[in-house]
Amino acid sequence: MTTTAIQPRMRELYAGTVRTKLREQFKLPNIHQVPGLRKITVNMGVGKALENRKRLDQALEHLGVITGQKPKVCSARRSEASFKLREGQAIGAKVDLRGPRMYEFLDRLISVVIPRIRDFRGISRDSFDGRGNFSMGLSEQSLFPELPLDKVEFTQGMDITIVMSGGSDEMSLQLLSELGMPFKR
Repeated sequence: MTTTAIQPRMRELYAGTVRTKLREQFKLPNIHQVPGLRKITVNMGVGKALENRKRLDQALEHLGVITGQKPKVCSARRSEASFKLREGQAIGAKVDLRGPRMYEFLDRLISVVIPRIRDFRGISRDSFDGRGNFSMGLSEQSLFPELPLDKVEFTQGMDITIVMSGGSDEMSLQLLSELGMPFKR
C-alpha cells in the first residue's frame, strides 16, 4: 500500500500556475531558468541575552515552535568592548527552512502573520539585495498564532530572508507577488 505525501499549498500554487506564468512573462526558453525558492532563513538576534540568559532560551523555544525545526544558537564572532561582548558568547538563534517546511512557513507568513501586523500598508519593494533575494523584519514574534500570548515574556523581533534562484530582483519580485506577498504599489 502506497501513501502519497500531501504537498504544501504554496508549492502546488508555484508548480501549477506561477512557474508557467513567469516563464511566459519573461520569455524563458528553459523551465529551469524560472526563479524558485531555495530556502528561508529566520533569524533572531538576542542582544539582551548578555544580561539575561532566559531571553535566549525563550527565543530558541519560540523559534522552534514557529518554524517546526530546532534552531541553531549563533555566537559572537569577535569581542566588542563597547557592547560588553566576548567572542563565542551566544547572542542569537537561526533556522534554515527548505522543502515542504519552507513552503508551509511562507504560506503562514503571507496568509496569517502579515495580515496581523498593525497599521500595515504593504511591504517595501526596496528589500531586495541585487541578486534576487528578499529580506524583511518583524517587530515581534507574537504575530505567529502558534505562540500563546500568555507564554511570551519578552517581545523579540526577527529577520526573515527568502533566498531565490534566478538572480534578478525583477523576477524575484514577480515570483513573490504571484505567491501573494502584499507589496506596496
